Amino acid sequence: MIKTPLCELVGIERPIFQGGMAWIADASLAAAVSEAGGLGIISAMNAGPDWVRDQVRECRERTERPFGVNVMLQSPFATDVAKVVAEERVPVVVTGAGNPSAYMAAWKDAGVKVIPVVSSVALARLLERVGADALVAEGGESGGHIGDLSTMVLVPQVVDAVKVPVLAAGGIADGRQVAAAFMLGAMGVQVGTRFLVASECTVSQEYKDRIIKAKDLSTIVTGRSMNGAVRCLKTPFSQEFARRERAGATPEELGKFGAGSLRKAAKDGNYGEGSFMAGEVAAMVHEEQTAQEIVDDLMGGAERCLGEAATWIS
Repeated sequence: MIKTPLCELVGIERPIFQGGMAWIADASLAAAVSEAGGLGIISAMNAGPDWVRDQVRECRERTERPFGVNVMLQSPFATDVAKVVAEERVPVVVTGAGNPSAYMAAWKDAGVKVIPVVSSVALARLLERVGADALVAEGGESGGHIGDLSTMVLVPQVVDAVKVPVLAAGGIADGRQVAAAFMLGAMGVQVGTRFLVASECTVSQEYKDRIIKAKDLSTIVTGRSMNGAVRCLKTPFSQEFARRERAGATPEELGKFGAGSLRKAAKDGNYGEGSFMAGEVAAMVHEEQTAQEIVDDLMGGAERCLGEAATWIS
């Protein structure tokens, strides 16, 4: 079994984090991934502190293993959610869309491990300086909000730039990609799109079906003109968004058009009006499985690949 220093850092058996996907990553999915030996993560998204506290407590009822909360730092409730994370002594917090330094002291005092998501070397260095315990280097192949660099390019540069453990994210859906992440110097991986089709994931069945049907060119990136690039499946909504963006719609107009679209996809299964965020690896996801089966497949595949590589090298 593959174990890395990341496993010891956060108290997990397998070096796999489940992505903190908004409107998708709730207590049900997080607990299932943690029970499978990885680190399940609840997405706080733009939810208020009461919802997050309820999810944390529900997750604890479902599993005694470590889990995390993803805090989106641009949320209007970020400060309140940060307090909940500290008060509930959540084992791990993963942050995105900003600098968590304002909350670092409170989290550290509560024994919380802080692991921000980064999309550049400069941000990685900054967040290491303010006290990050580890970092998730996320490439532009991923679903949802993305940066400019690919995983293959970003991960080794971040690994070389910092001393804390680094996880690779973006473009990871099977054991070959997990093995490649280790070869790039990562001590673990964060996986999002594949966990969308976990049987314990409460996302709409339409969402799961669209992921399973996806092909290699099924995703599109929109929102670059708003400095908020997002990767999602090609749907009537995303293609109309792209058309309006090309036609010169203002960020305000685009924001109004896109309001609520992720929830429409995740909860309502509204194919016409929903934003079905997904990574390029959606094309490699072929069936619904339990979280345990997904974790076993990812790590078993990585072990086989690394074993084969060792044979070739010798």
